[in-house]
Amino acid sequence: MVTQLEEPKYTVARSFDAFEVRRYDGNIQARVQTGGDGAASGGFRRVARYIFGGNQTGEFIAMTAPVSMWDENDAGWLAFTMPSAYALETLPNPHDNGVLLIEQEEKTVAVLAFSGRTTAGRTSRLEQKLRKAIAAEGFSAVGPAVLAVYENPWTTLPFMRRNELHLEIQEATHQRDEKE
Repeated sequence: MVTQLEEPKYTVARSFDAFEVRRYDGNIQARVQTGGDGAASGGFRRVARYIFGGNQTGEFIAMTAPVSMWDENDAGWLAFTMPSAYALETLPNPHDNGVLLIEQEEKTVAVLAFSGRTTAGRTSRLEQKLRKAIAAEGFSAVGPAVLAVYENPWTTLPFMRRNELHLEIQEATHQRDEKE
């Protein structure tokens, strides 16, 4: 039996041919800084250890989807969104001081969905495609592109994998006139 994992809550604000604009609710992430190539798996294990009882109360925290990865300020990052039942104050502190609990405010994001493998080259090409598409629609990107992986890449057939690229955008910069 397949268990449905909780995902961050959002509403679709607009849909375009190449992407959709989503408004994500605020949430809490458990995130770690990762290093060079192949470091995502080490980061995954560190955050997984936290949710599987590696915390001050020994509490098991439900797994969610997606696993998010991005590069920012010369560092790689990996994050799990915490279940919506938790507030920052109710989450147990991690044993690993490198696992950071971060409260994120609501945000507007351009999303490009795709299936298959998430190699660095492919992800980079898709990011450029998304950046061009949002610019063509009059939006401005804010911050780094975030790769959101929903399925286990080691057990899910590539064509069945659900992946997304997220780029936070500024709503106020959208100046395109609506055509009736």
